[in-house]
Amino acid sequence: MNQNSDQASKAPPFSGPRSAPIRHIGEAGIFLFRILARLRFSPRQWAEVMRQTYFVGIRSLVIIMTGGLFVGLVLALQTYDVLTDFGATEAVGTIVGKSLYRELGPVLAALLFAGRAGTSITAEIGLMKATEQLDALDLMAIDPIERIVLPRLVAAVISLPILTLLFDMLAILGSYLFAVHWMGLEQGIYWSNMQSHVSLYKEFFPGLMKTVVFGLVCGLTAVYYGYHARPTGEGVGIATTQTVIISSILVLILDFALSALML
Repeated sequence: MNQNSDQASKAPPFSGPRSAPIRHIGEAGIFLFRILARLRFSPRQWAEVMRQTYFVGIRSLVIIMTGGLFVGLVLALQTYDVLTDFGATEAVGTIVGKSLYRELGPVLAALLFAGRAGTSITAEIGLMKATEQLDALDLMAIDPIERIVLPRLVAAVISLPILTLLFDMLAILGSYLFAVHWMGLEQGIYWSNMQSHVSLYKEFFPGLMKTVVFGLVCGLTAVYYGYHARPTGEGVGIATTQTVIISSILVLILDFALSALML
């Protein structure tokens, strides 16, 4: 009991009401360098990365695909309704593609990823710390950052671009189903306009580059708050909540910054 109290008293104060955001940004940057210094490219390490990619990526497929499908439906619905007033309903595919690939797809997929996978990573690492599993690894001369933290961060960077591609595919499918099969738009017009005006170089690849940055930010936020959580049930809960909040805010800020740079 005294040992747990001592550990809780020594825990970083970021989970309290007097947190210092600038200091935590610096600490997270240092923590990232500590993680990258453990990158070994060994078969065992990459086997663990692939295992974590399954837990982080494959188990997020349901929410990503469902969200993508209905985002496409809603986007096509709103776009078709507005374009009807101007007699330009044939441009539905163009507007959906331009807004989805570069902005909506990466951002919404990252927010869903942070809410599902980010919280899972934080809670898992936080519970390992609360139950002293990380200390046990350290006593056995096993680096917990190399064994626990690094694979989850790399898995997040790998998973989010792939999940964003699936999100975009389902969103395009949803918009196609609404515009063509529900509202009666010609199938050829829908696809030809999208192919003519949506550029892979200007829309698709910039959005894909964003997802790599978003994956790094969401993964780093999750492992940072999990690794530095107070070793109590309340501390793990606070760290999990902070992961969602900070990840979402950073994704939105970085989306604006990256969009401005790319333009």
